[in-house]
Amino acid sequence: QVQVAESGGGSVQAGGSLRLSCVITTNSETPFSMAWFRQAPGKELEGVANVYISGATNYADSVKGRFTSSRDSAKRTIDLQMNNVKPEDTAKYFCALRLTAYDGPWNDERKYVTWGQGTQVTVSS
Repeated sequence: QVQVAESGGGSVQAGGSLRLSCVITTNSETPFSMAWFRQAPGKELEGVANVYISGATNYADSVKGRFTSSRDSAKRTIDLQMNNVKPEDTAKYFCALRLTAYDGPWNDERKYVTWGQGTQVTVSS
């Protein structure tokens, strides 16, 4: 059984930093893609960043240059370092993973099979 669990959310002022972590529990092979999504109230789910098994990363345009995603395969964790946060970053952040390879964009949420419960990030101005 594959499970993920996020931590590290909280409240922060604009311009500050937060670090989210996601622990993956699986006896399977290293996941093909591990990603962060977020959803703000009244808005659609949005892909924030992902890390492929190769180590390649992708970011949403809205967070490029501010957020960094990294993975530790040995520890089976993926982190999201959020710097210079903005009020529009306020959302519930989810960790998601897909074990097997697939064709399509990294931020297609339909391709991710395992999801965490999410962690809230609130940025005040």
